[in-house]
Amino acid sequence: MGKATVIPFGPQHPVLPEPLHLDLVVEDEHVIEAIPQIGFIHRGLEKLVETRDIHQFIYVAERICGICSFGHSLGYAETVEDLMGVEVPKRAQFIRVILHELSRMHSHLLWMGLAADAFGFESLFMHCWRLRERVLDIFEATTGGRVILSAVCIGGVNRDIENTELKAIVDKLNGIKDEYREITNTFLKDTSVKSRLVGIGHLTKEQAEDLCMVGPFARASNVAYDCRMLGRGAYGDLEGFEPILSDEGDCYARCKVRALEVSQSIDIIEELVSKIPDDGIGSKSKLTPPEGAQASSVLEQPRGECYYYARGNGTKNLDRMRMRTPTSQNLAGMVKALEGCDLADVPMIILTIDPCISCSER
Repeated sequence: MGKATVIPFGPQHPVLPEPLHLDLVVEDEHVIEAIPQIGFIHRGLEKLVETRDIHQFIYVAERICGICSFGHSLGYAETVEDLMGVEVPKRAQFIRVILHELSRMHSHLLWMGLAADAFGFESLFMHCWRLRERVLDIFEATTGGRVILSAVCIGGVNRDIENTELKAIVDKLNGIKDEYREITNTFLKDTSVKSRLVGIGHLTKEQAEDLCMVGPFARASNVAYDCRMLGRGAYGDLEGFEPILSDEGDCYARCKVRALEVSQSIDIIEELVSKIPDDGIGSKSKLTPPEGAQASSVLEQPRGECYYYARGNGTKNLDRMRMRTPTSQNLAGMVKALEGCDLADVPMIILTIDPCISCSER
C-alpha cells in the first residue's frame, strides 16, 4: 500500500479547455479522492440585473458562456416571458429551437474534437472542428455572429430566417451526414479510441440519480431525462422525441451519447423546417415585470438541464436573476467518477463530463 500524496491538477493543464482545479489524493497511480476547487473566474454577472434592464440583460446572459451562449439567451428570455405573460409566435419558437439545436451540434462537435485531441488523435480532432466550422457558417449567414448570436429578444427573435434559407440549412446539414458518419464510426469502433474510453470513469444509474446528474453525463448512465421531453416551445411540435441513452455509464458511453445527439439534432432541424408556420417572429415586449412576480424555467443546454429563475420589482430592471448550470450539477458526479481511477485517466474522465467553468462561476 503506497503513501497518499496530494497532486494539484489544473487550472492550467494541456488537456483542460477550462480553468478547473482539483486536488487529487493519490496512492501509487490510483486516485483515492478528488477535491474540486472552484471560484477562479467569478464575474458577478447575475448582479448586473440591478443596473441593466430586462432587454439589455439578455446580452449579458448570453455571455455567461461562449459555447452555450444561445441557450442562455433563450432560457433567460423564456423565463422573463413567463414572468410577464408574453406570448411568443410559433414561427419565432421554431426559429429559436432550430438555432438551439445548431448550437448543440456546435458544442458537441467542439467537445468531440477536444476529446480526440486529449487521447492523441489529431486528424480526428481536425475533422470534428472542420464540420463544426460549417455550423458556424450557418450562424454567420443567418444571424451575423459565429458564437455570440444575439438572435433572441423577449417576445420573439430579432431577425427572421426566410424559408429558402431554412431549406438551404437542411441541405447543408444533409451534406455533412456521410462525413459525420465516418467520424462517429471512428469514435465508436476504432480500437485505439475504445482502449482510452471503455470502462473508464464508470458510474451506475443509481449513482447518477443519487447525485442528480444531468445531460449526456446522466443519459450515458441510462437516466432517461432530457428537458426537451417537456415539450417547451417548438419541441412540443416534434413527433415523439426520445432522448439518446446508453447503459455503459463510462467515458465511452458519454462519447456515444454526444455523437448520436448530433445526428438527432439534424433530424430535429429537418422536421421543424418542414413544419414551420408563417405567423411572424414577434417583437420586443413593452411590458414591465410586475412587482414580486416570480418565474422559473428549465432548458436542455448541450451539457444538460439549466435552471433559470427571475423575480420582478415593478421596474424595468429585475430584482433577481439566478441560473443553475449543468456543470455545477455534475461536479459531484465528476468527483465520484474520478474515485479509484488511474492518474493517467483523470484528464479523459474530466473531459467526458464536458465541464464549463465560465457557466458555473458567473
